[in-house]
Order: sequence, then C-alpha cells, then structure tokens
Amino acid sequence: MAEAPAVHGTLFIGGRWETPAGTDTIDVVSPHDGTLVGRVPHASPQDVDRAVAAAREAFDHGPWPRLPLAERLAVLERIQALMLERKDEFARVISAQNGSPASFSAVNQAAAAALQYGLVAAAAREFPFEERREGLRQPLLVLREPVGVVAAVVPWNVPQFVTAAKLAPALAAGCTVVLKPSPETPLDAYLLAEVCEAAGLPEGVLSVLPADRETSAHLVAHPDVDKVSFTGSVAAGRQVMASAAQHLARVTLELGGKSAGIVLPDADLPSTVAGLAAGSLLNNGQACVALTRILLPASRYEEFAAALTAVFGGMRVGDPLDPETQIGPLVSKRQQQRNLDYIRIGQEEGAKLLVGGGVPAGLEAGAYVQPTLFGEVTNGMRIAREEIFGPVVCLIRYEDEDEAVRIANDSDFGLSGAVFTARTEEGVAHGVEVARRIRTGTYTVNGFTIDLRGPFGGYKNSGVGREFGTEGLGEYLEHKTVALPATV
Repeated sequence: MAEAPAVHGTLFIGGRWETPAGTDTIDVVSPHDGTLVGRVPHASPQDVDRAVAAAREAFDHGPWPRLPLAERLAVLERIQALMLERKDEFARVISAQNGSPASFSAVNQAAAAALQYGLVAAAAREFPFEERREGLRQPLLVLREPVGVVAAVVPWNVPQFVTAAKLAPALAAGCTVVLKPSPETPLDAYLLAEVCEAAGLPEGVLSVLPADRETSAHLVAHPDVDKVSFTGSVAAGRQVMASAAQHLARVTLELGGKSAGIVLPDADLPSTVAGLAAGSLLNNGQACVALTRILLPASRYEEFAAALTAVFGGMRVGDPLDPETQIGPLVSKRQQQRNLDYIRIGQEEGAKLLVGGGVPAGLEAGAYVQPTLFGEVTNGMRIAREEIFGPVVCLIRYEDEDEAVRIANDSDFGLSGAVFTARTEEGVAHGVEVARRIRTGTYTVNGFTIDLRGPFGGYKNSGVGREFGTEGLGEYLEHKTVALPATV
C-alpha cells in the first residue's frame, strides 16, 4: 500500500516553522508512476528576505559564531546521530522524489550525508583557526573567521549529500545558512530541518526555502548574503557568479562533468568492467562525476565493448523503492525527454547504438530510460561533449596512451575521472602518472571513488572552489592578519 503524500504548510525560517508569505505550492510527483508524493509551500522573495534577515541578525548579534568551537561541533555531532537514526526515512523519501535506487540512497545519500557532519567536526578540531607567524618586523596572529551569511543552493540528484557538503562546514565555521532545496526534492529538506531543530541549532542559524529559479535568483543576489555555495548546471552557475559579483559575495560552484574513464591495455577485464559500470551508471547516471566517456585501447576495444554491452543490458530497471532495482527512473519526464533526445542525436551523428536507447517495456508511466551504450563515438560528437545526465555512456577508441590523455583532456569540463591499469604496484604507479596528466579535480586509479576526506571540485567549467576535507571548511572562512607589538 502506497504511503500518503507528505503535505507541509509551513516554512522553516530562522529556526521557526512560519506561515509562508504567499499561497503558491510545489507538488512533488513520483518519477516512477507520476503519483503525488508530497506538497510544500513555494517560498517567495518575501520569504527569502525574512530568512536572510534572520540569518544576518543571528550572525551579527547571535550566539552561534561566538560559541566555543567545541559547542558548535557538538551540535554537528548531534545532527549526525539524529540523521543516522532516521536514515531509512531519509533514503525512502529521497528515492520516492528523484528515482534513486533504494540501495544507492541508503548508502550514498542518507548515510554518507550524515557521515559528513562527523567528519567535518573531526577536521575542525584540528583546524588552525588561529596561527602565530613571524612577520618581517613583528609577530603576526593569523585568524580564520566565519565568512557570514551563506546561501546554499542544492540540486535534486543527491540532495542530502550535497546539502551536508555545504551545511556541515558552514556551521562548523560559525556561519548562518539559508538553504534552498530543489523544487523536485524538497521533502528530505523538511526532515533535515526537523533534525537540526532537535539538535539545538540556535534561532536564526538555518532556514529552508524550497523554490524555483526566480526565488533562487533573489537569494543569491541578496546584498546581505556574504557567500553563495551552488551546485548545478554550468549555465546556472554562470548566472549565480554574475549575480553574486554585484555585491562581491564569495562563491563556491560545483558544476557539470563529462568525465573520462581510461582503460589501459593491461587492465583486468572483469574488475575494470565492474568499475566502469559502477562509475558510469551510479544514481541512474544522474551524477556530475559519472564516467560517461569510456576510452578503450584499439587492441582491446571489441572485448571491452562486448563485456560492457552485456552488463548494461543486464541491469535490473524498475521501481526505485524495490531493493533489487539497479536503475530507477530519471527525476522527471523532462529529464527523460532530454536523454531520449540525446540518444537520437547520437544516432544521427553516426555513433553505434550497442544496447538500450529507449523506454523499458511496462514502465511507460514513469520517467525511465534504458541503460544505453554507444560505440564508435568520436570525441567531437555532442554526446561526447555535452552533459546528458542519465544512463547514456559513450565508448571512444584510442591508439596510444598519449591520444587517450589528449581525448580525456579535450573537454570543457574537469570534474572527475579514472584510469584502469594492471592491479600491481607497477600498474598503480603507472596509473598515478596518467592521473598527473589529466586536468580534473578528482581521479581514481583502478576504481571509482569520491573520498570525503579529500578536496572535491572541478577544473575548467566544472566549477570554482572545493568541498570536503579541510579545504571545504576553508571555503567558509575569511583570513584576518593581526600585527602584534614586537615586544609581545
């Protein structure tokens, strides 16, 4: 029996559940069958003004930035504990909204999001918020202080994972935050608001405002916002940067990707195919880090193409809430059509459709697309250059390693990537040398990993700034130098 839709009538503004300024609402529909999953208020620009004012007051005059670090970090750890208590609920809600397979949501959305609060707390305990240095004429005290009011704009594909990447370091630094979840996935943000309220965040520190682009634009352009942290498309990221520049707000932008997985001639077939499938189809292919260009050596092209075709064709596609599902629906019918359009474009460009290419039989009511693999792709084709954001993957043939590196780097993006080589000490060393040659922010040798202790972000059009690790914490801090008397 289906669950009743989750209907919310209030907004979380400055730590209080408030009546929205307007009457517009957002209907959240299932990408599996189009039924209503929930309904929330649509935040208006007036709601943004209230939330930013609360955040400004809490930062300028409230206790949060002035609390001892240990007290702030204790709140983060309570958020982690409370999220873990409700992780199954978080995972179920996320999958119902955006179609992520339940197995993916449980590990990579709910649990990984909760983990970030604990990891940030641990990193902050060791972070040099104050540092003494010897200046040219006198001692210096270098202070790292919170940047201020943060606008955090998150996407629909991994909403809690991305939220934690912004909210955890911002809170640890002492910032106040206005969180703007995507209109496709606002329901999990309500769960987070409940968790943060229970964890003891002071008044004004957090607001949660589900809304569309118009309200988002008002938020990032607000003169009382000191920093914008945005994850989304390149086009939207450019608009965010231009808008924030009007009042010189700091920005972190995590944008798109078209990452390459390079298979070297000495790569092991079974483990490489498994790694490539995991890295290219995670979250139904709706991941900015996905390995959507697979570069195969000419000497082994047919062998790997056949193995990957079999794996793609054998994926279990269906209801995202079924624990056996490997590929769920895309987030919306609009996103489904975008993928189908690119599949048509790939065929018109001359790429060879190896498997997939349509809507699975019996699942026409949802936003489903079959796992699709194109062979004989050249790097100049649109399907090799533009981010499709779905289970559509390209195989590109190369003749030697220099050509593989050139193809991998021949992209407007630079977010992620991987190289697969012999699983030996010498092979790994060779893989590291390849990694040094690729212009991308995250890279894996013989696998596909995003590690929460390392900095994450992009080169080129893939973004500005870094998340995770101490580098991610540093994005929410300003540096102040205090010159001390020479006699001190």
